[in-house]
Amino acid sequence: MEKKLHALLVVVLVEGVLCDSGNNLFDLNKLEMFVDELPDMPKLQGFGFKNGVLVAGNLTVGMYDTMWKFHRDLPPTRVFAYGTCKEAATVPGPTIEVLEGVPTYVTWTNHLPPRHFLPWDTTLATAKPISGVPTVVHLHGGIQPPTSDGNSLAWFTSSFAATGPHFSSPVYYYPNHQPPGNLWYHDHALGLTRINLLAGLVGSYRISSLSELPLRLPSGPDFDRQLVIFDRDFCSDGSLYLNSTGDNPSIHPQWQPEYFGPAVVVNGKAWPFLSVRRRRYRFRIVNAGNARFYRLSFSNGLRFVHVSSDSVYLPSPVTSKRFLLAPSEIADVIVDFSKSTTDDAVLLNDAPFPYPSGDPTDELSGKVMKFSIRRRREEDPSRVPSPLLRYPAPHVHEAVASRFVTMYEYESVTGEPTHLYLNAKSFSEPATETPREGTTEIWSVINLTDDNHPLHIHLGVFKVLEQRGLKDAEGFEKCMKDINDAIRCHVEDHAIGRRWRVPRHERGWKNVFKMQPGVVTKILVRFKPLRPEERFPFDVTAEPGYVYHCHILDHEDNEMMRPLKLVH
Repeated sequence: MEKKLHALLVVVLVEGVLCDSGNNLFDLNKLEMFVDELPDMPKLQGFGFKNGVLVAGNLTVGMYDTMWKFHRDLPPTRVFAYGTCKEAATVPGPTIEVLEGVPTYVTWTNHLPPRHFLPWDTTLATAKPISGVPTVVHLHGGIQPPTSDGNSLAWFTSSFAATGPHFSSPVYYYPNHQPPGNLWYHDHALGLTRINLLAGLVGSYRISSLSELPLRLPSGPDFDRQLVIFDRDFCSDGSLYLNSTGDNPSIHPQWQPEYFGPAVVVNGKAWPFLSVRRRRYRFRIVNAGNARFYRLSFSNGLRFVHVSSDSVYLPSPVTSKRFLLAPSEIADVIVDFSKSTTDDAVLLNDAPFPYPSGDPTDELSGKVMKFSIRRRREEDPSRVPSPLLRYPAPHVHEAVASRFVTMYEYESVTGEPTHLYLNAKSFSEPATETPREGTTEIWSVINLTDDNHPLHIHLGVFKVLEQRGLKDAEGFEKCMKDINDAIRCHVEDHAIGRRWRVPRHERGWKNVFKMQPGVVTKILVRFKPLRPEERFPFDVTAEPGYVYHCHILDHEDNEMMRPLKLVH
């Protein structure tokens, strides 16, 4: 019976693939770039007023099966989208705007169909309901209780016909008891994150605070914009294309190690344009792609001024001509178009894929969007002050524990990857990382793979202390794969190679960092608020706990994720 049920799941869940060869793909070279204006996504206010007093907000956001136009000349595309109703659902979803310290309750509802329209590889460790598309929402960068963190096993299908073992309630409590900054929300269902995000389940979340007002950064809907970037590919009928044949089809019929699409989409439009004035603008840029890194620059040499990284402000602004943004990272930048010597500026991308040693970008993937700059100059009341907002400095001497986290990739006899592990353990094995609330720890992340892995830690924030290359990496890897013990393999004798400088705009508190291949990256992880108090305003030790994982979604879905259990 079990074998018959598994066969049924494979047949049912993969049904709906519309094109499976290059002959049926839409020729994206025929699309004209920069013809769709950059949209601003709908906004939801995550707080309320009662008798003139601020009170907690209550929102209901659903996941809907709908159609979306990614380009003027591309047929409508079937997507899964967030919204307050099907008619209002968008890709990306609405931007949820909240206030620091004012809680928000969101009821997440699943209105998705009995079957997914993208191929779903059930040979992975994944949710396997008889019918329905499992979803669960994670607020990335949020400081929230375990029951509201979007654990991968807390999934549920439409009308709660099926639920995961850690499901408790569709109502999520977001305290917003954290510094002002940029977050985003996305699906996090076990083994389905990559296809549910590919289908469109992403959205922005912004925490604002009175402490930001004296900064006088560019503000208002015209001058403070969200940019949610991801890549896609399309079939000739406009439907999303995802290769339905895996690199190791006898092991995983569909799973491939990375998804890349040639079309670069910003706020739901492929290669859009935005008309701007000759003044400062603020852009909160989220890389919501599956696996693509973006190394961004302007065609006319304009510079970026970074004011925050991920969810936390930097102490002082940092200027760059180009910067690298990994999947799930957020860059918060100011661009002063009054300094432009041209009337147009194209945002470019030159990051190889897979990063760092893959194929170069081309005419399609090398362009992101265009800014059309008005000629007339105008008064600009905004500024970029220094300092910005300051938070506790890292104190290495306060660390109460040191841990090693090692990244492994395993291959079949053909040399193709089969799965990826952290510390040589699967997601389902018991937690080995059990930090104590109110403490800091030093984690040394050892990347023994050829890929750059953006590591994301739920609840915790961290600062990067050091990056050192491995000497005799091959010998060290052999020892590690034999015994998985960095100390017994004498990591201190190997982590003596090149020192890599942390980019200045990434020296603040982060929740994601790019772990370079063949490098040991040492980070100081803080398991307490970025405030004077030592404890969070909820029980961080409650079930189901938290997780940490690689944020290349195809890796996360194939075991590159581990449980994280805090203790008192």
